[in-house]
Formats: sequence, structure tokens, C-alpha cells
Amino acid sequence: MLKSMNEKLGSMQKTIDSQHDTICNLNRNINKLNVEVSKRNAIIEDLRKRLAKYETPDKNSNNSSTPPSKEKIQDEVVRRTKTLRKTSGRKPGGQAGHKGCTLLKTDSPDSVENIIPNYCNECGNSLEDSELVMDYVTQVISLPEMKPIVKEIRHYVAICSKCGARIQSHVARKRGANAVVYDASVKSLVVYLSVVQFLPYGRIADFLLEVCNLSISEGSMVNWINEAKTKAKPAIDKIKKLIMQSKVVGFDESGCYCNKRLDWAWIAQTVYFTLLFRAGGRSSKELESRFGDSLERMIAVTDRHSAYFALHFLNHQVCLAHILRELQYLNELDTTQQWSGEVEKLLKEAIHEMNTRPNEYIEKEPWLEKLDALLKKNLEGFKEQFQRLKNGLIKCRDYIFNFLEDPLIPSDNNASERGIRKLKIKLKNSGTFRSDLGADAFFDLHSIIETAKKHKQTPFEAIRALFGATDSPAVPIAE
Repeated sequence: MLKSMNEKLGSMQKTIDSQHDTICNLNRNINKLNVEVSKRNAIIEDLRKRLAKYETPDKNSNNSSTPPSKEKIQDEVVRRTKTLRKTSGRKPGGQAGHKGCTLLKTDSPDSVENIIPNYCNECGNSLEDSELVMDYVTQVISLPEMKPIVKEIRHYVAICSKCGARIQSHVARKRGANAVVYDASVKSLVVYLSVVQFLPYGRIADFLLEVCNLSISEGSMVNWINEAKTKAKPAIDKIKKLIMQSKVVGFDESGCYCNKRLDWAWIAQTVYFTLLFRAGGRSSKELESRFGDSLERMIAVTDRHSAYFALHFLNHQVCLAHILRELQYLNELDTTQQWSGEVEKLLKEAIHEMNTRPNEYIEKEPWLEKLDALLKKNLEGFKEQFQRLKNGLIKCRDYIFNFLEDPLIPSDNNASERGIRKLKIKLKNSGTFRSDLGADAFFDLHSIIETAKKHKQTPFEAIRALFGATDSPAVPIAE
């Protein structure tokens, strides 16, 4: 009987061992499956992240800080046909009270042509000596043929009849100097086409040859640009000094390709003056090195680039146009939420309040209280872009509504962006600056031109003044 029980126990032990081995194998298989599931989940998550960019709206100049030059063609078409402005409900076209604009006839035409009938359509009689009655007058504007006017200047030496001395009233011609030169009108036109119309030297040469019958080398054009830069230096120094004395200054920066490397173009501008300069980077030290302690007396109007907040400005105003574009992107990113729309509405109402009362002091605290209420809302479950913008608004909270309390502070930095955007057009046409001197010449001359425009002077007049072709200064700067 004991032997029988031992046999049964041995059989049971074998069964238990077999089942244990089976369980261990199953556990190993389960572990393998868990590892495989984890790998597949990682692949799925990676695929989701890759697909996420196709599920979100594209960023363009309407809903982000993406410049128009980097937009896709379809986004550019939308930008040109769609606006962020809300409809006013009024009919399109000129509104009641709007002053129209049309071509006006001049009182002193250069020539007059009379259109007189020769014979009577009724009886065929000659109308040569008939009475004439004015019916109506039209004026046709045309351009004269553009061809160079060559003026020959003959320099004489007078010989005194008493002592025989040779007297000259002119400066002696330098040895090796060219006997044929271009005057200020040609130099001014070349600088204008390069700096204002952003044409490369090759296209300027083609224009002058085909339209004006002037064959000018690119080397001459470079020399004239550098000559204008030299003549502009006193005005540039004056502009910088006056900007350093200004209360409200807008800043912006943008990449600039020069001599096969990436530099940075900076702009500092006020209501009356504009200064562009080139630097090796976009850190705060670039502004410190040029403006020094004057920054502490300025109210800076900027975007939310971190370099500006590392400086000790007197006060700050962040650009609301940048924030509104980001809010527009969030509106498109998630059409079911209302948070971004509420923040956008608040900012637009504040801007409208300032536009309605442009010269008044408006208390900003009530507006900050409304903003704080929106910033306290829980955005859990929203996409990460919402929390990112919320954190950014919390950081710059104190600099959002400063424009309400000071009429001199604008609500956006669009003026600085417009001033530096011309550089991107120049680079798009020319590709790059080939030398540091050429880049600095463009920045200096562009500073002169933008400042002149702010003083109601045309760019061509400012350039002509640099070459002494007009009596007015290149930039009408007053202390």
C-alpha cells in the first residue's frame, strides 16, 4: 500500500512539474508578447507624431511669424485674397464723405494740339474760316525719349598781357583721370535702383543700356554706392544719436546672408528716424554694444524674442500683432474650443479702445484683470500649442497693455517689421551680399531713405541730396 501511494505521489509530482514548465513557457511567451506590444506601441506613437503635422493647419504669415517669402504658393494665394479683418457690413467701394482722387489737368501744358473739323458733314462746305467753339479739353501725358545729354566743359587758361602769368579758374585735372565722367543725376539713379527698387547690378546695367543708352560697368556702380555711403555717414551718426535720445523705440532683427555666412540685420526706429545695422548675432549684447546706457531710458516695442527681455529697458511693449497671429493659428488648430477666440477678442477690444481715444490715458488694470481671468483657465486636454502660448503670455503679462496708458506707445511692432522687410526683398532679388562693405552700404542708405520718407521727402530726393544735386539736405534732421 505504501508503495502504491509513493507511485501516485511520484505521478502527481511529474504532473506538477510538467504544468510548472508549461506555466513558465507561457510566462516567457507573455513577456515576449509584452515586449512586442511595447515596440508596436512605440511605432504607433511615432507614426501618430509624424501624421500630426498633416492634421494641423499650415503656418503662414496670417497665423504665425512665418515671413511671406517662405510661404507655400497656395498660402500666398489665400493671404492675398483673405484678411483677418472682420467685415464692417458696409458696401465695397468709396464711402460717403470719402475724398476721391483722379488725374487733374495742368494749367501750363508743354504743348497744345487743336483738333478742328475740315468740312461740313451735312453739306460738304469747307470749315477753314468758320467760327470755332471749344467743346472739351483732354490732356495726354507722355515721357520724352530717355537719352543721355552730353555737356562738354572746356577749361581755358588766360595769359596775362602785362606779366605773362598763366591764370586758371578751375581745378587742374588729375593725372590719369578720365576725361568723360557721369554727374550726380546718373549716380543718384543707380543708387535709387539698387537701394530703393532692390535691383541687382546686372539688371540695372541692362536697364540703363536698353532704356537710356548708357553703358555703365558694375564696378562703377559699386563705387557710386560706396561714395553715397561715405557721404551719408554724418547723417547716420546723427540718426543714431537722436534715436538714443528717443523715448519710444521699436526693434526687430532678421537673418542676412553676407559673404557666404549668416549675419543678422537689426533695426531701431522711431516715428521720425530709422537706423539699420549689421551684426554677427541676435543676442542682447549687439544692442548693448551700440546703444549702451541709453537703453535704460527707452520704452522698447518688440516681439517676444528673449534677447529683448535680457536688457534693462525703462519699460516694454510686446507686439500684439504677433500674438494675434498666433491666436489665429490656435483658432484654426482646434475649432471646438473658445479660449483662443476669447483672448483674441480681448486684445482687439483693447486696440479698438486705443484707436477710439488715441490721445487719452486709459487705465490698463481692468484689461489686465480680464486677461488674468483667461490665463487662469485650465487648458488640460488642449494641444500643447495652447499651453505654450499661455505660458508665453504669463511671462510678458506686464508688457501687453502698456500702450493704453501712453499714446506714444504703439500696440504693435509693425513699423519695425516693415522697415526691415525691404532687406528680405533685396536678398530675394540678389541672393546675398558679396561683401561686408556692400551690405553696410545698403543698411546705411536704407536708413537714410526710410528716415527721409518719415519726413515727407521722397527717396530719390534724399539720394540726390547725398550727391549734392539738390539744395536740401539728405535727411531734414532737426535737434
